[in-house]
Amino acid sequence: MLSKENLPACPVATTVQLIGSKWKLLILRNLLVRPWRFNELKKDLAGISQKVLTDSLRALEEDGIVIRTVYPEVPPHVEYSLSELGESMRSVLKAMEDWGLAYQKSFSN
Repeated sequence: MLSKENLPACPVATTVQLIGSKWKLLILRNLLVRPWRFNELKKDLAGISQKVLTDSLRALEEDGIVIRTVYPEVPPHVEYSLSELGESMRSVLKAMEDWGLAYQKSFSN
């Protein structure tokens, strides 16, 4: 998790620093629907490399946005879900979705 000293002064910059990458936003989009396993995310996010997915999930977990749950099974079963903090971003992502739909519609007229 970022320390207070490492946070940008601007709150928008803080948000961008935490979730601003293309892949983090798409991971969050998926996790808003339900918990996902690593391989499910990898298959659903066309073009993401295993390393980028791993790094993105680790960063989101370190920042307290994603929870990684390991189930004691053989083979190991790991799921990623949103934390309470991650859930609080639902309205932000919904606003981005609404804006994106409106923008797309502006080209269909």
